[in-house]
Amino acid sequence: NYAVAGELAHSQKPDWNKAVSEAEKIVGYPTSFLSLRWLLSDEIANVALHLRKLVGSNHPLLKTAKSLLYNGRNYMQAWGLIVLLISKAAGHINVEEMEEDKAAGVLHSQRALAEVTEMIRTSHLVHKGLVNIYPGLYPEPAVLNDMTFGNKIALLSGDYLLANSCMELASLRNQDLVELMSSAVRDLAEGEFVGRRDKQNNPLPSFQESSALEEWTQRNVLSAGSLLGKSCQGTLKLAGHGAELQDQGYKFGKHLALAWQACLDLEPFTVGSHYMPGTPFSLTSAPVMFHLEHDPSLFVEIDKGLESVHNVDYSKIYTVVTEGPGLARTKQLQKEHSQKAMEVLQVFQESDARTALSNIIVAMGEL
Repeated sequence: NYAVAGELAHSQKPDWNKAVSEAEKIVGYPTSFLSLRWLLSDEIANVALHLRKLVGSNHPLLKTAKSLLYNGRNYMQAWGLIVLLISKAAGHINVEEMEEDKAAGVLHSQRALAEVTEMIRTSHLVHKGLVNIYPGLYPEPAVLNDMTFGNKIALLSGDYLLANSCMELASLRNQDLVELMSSAVRDLAEGEFVGRRDKQNNPLPSFQESSALEEWTQRNVLSAGSLLGKSCQGTLKLAGHGAELQDQGYKFGKHLALAWQACLDLEPFTVGSHYMPGTPFSLTSAPVMFHLEHDPSLFVEIDKGLESVHNVDYSKIYTVVTEGPGLARTKQLQKEHSQKAMEVLQVFQESDARTALSNIIVAMGEL
């Protein structure tokens, strides 16, 4: 049981949506999604109009937009919320009174940073929706036009969000914070070049030069742990805390993001999930990579994806992985990172924000 502090607010089984909505009330966060002022801006309205032209095509940007708006259990939207909760749990020192959002118990600059975190993450997901159009991929001119148009929209809307996050960050006038968050953006980009890839840059597991755990950790620290960790570190910097507590903030965000990723990786293999047999899932997810370490013969099937990951027989991989040790090892991995995140929480004084973070970690373990 990784409720180290025994802080579950209720004795009944933890519920993810309830844990998040309770947490939102604590920090006065109006929505689990990007700040409404970005969503309702003229530029985003224009993007929405252009997106309508892509309906009927199979450009991945449509899938990205759908997952952002109708997230189900995507959890992506809770990142800004985590940053605000860690802000409130730590409190602030030597800060002018005007800086504080009294109702929420966080600083205006911390709220801005939470928003920046979500904008960076969203812009990265939108940019990942670009299609690598190489000669001969789309012989039909109409399809080629649709895909080229979709790429332009994905590139520009991702750039729009990233540019706004840079402006917002610069307005906080904190050079150390700008450097820290810039390094998180660099890590996101670097994460897109780790290991083997198909022609659309979808990741494939590497041969066992390093352990499955090392490769999985490297990929996911770069693509998730770094941004959440550095955002939690940065928000403590804004609050006037010293390097030691900032480091604890980084560890909390990193371990929470890795526990989260392990949770997402398990989802296709979980009884009762909405996964349809044969549907593609990540070939670099923890259950697959742990299985490959146990039985490298599965590489024969996975290597069919070198041209395109869609050439792989996902039903076969699903069946093989389900019967192997990968799922148990992934559950253990998720538990370990959840425990490490929970241990960091003990650094902070008991508060409703700390309890909310604890509840979110426990609820994640029950998904």
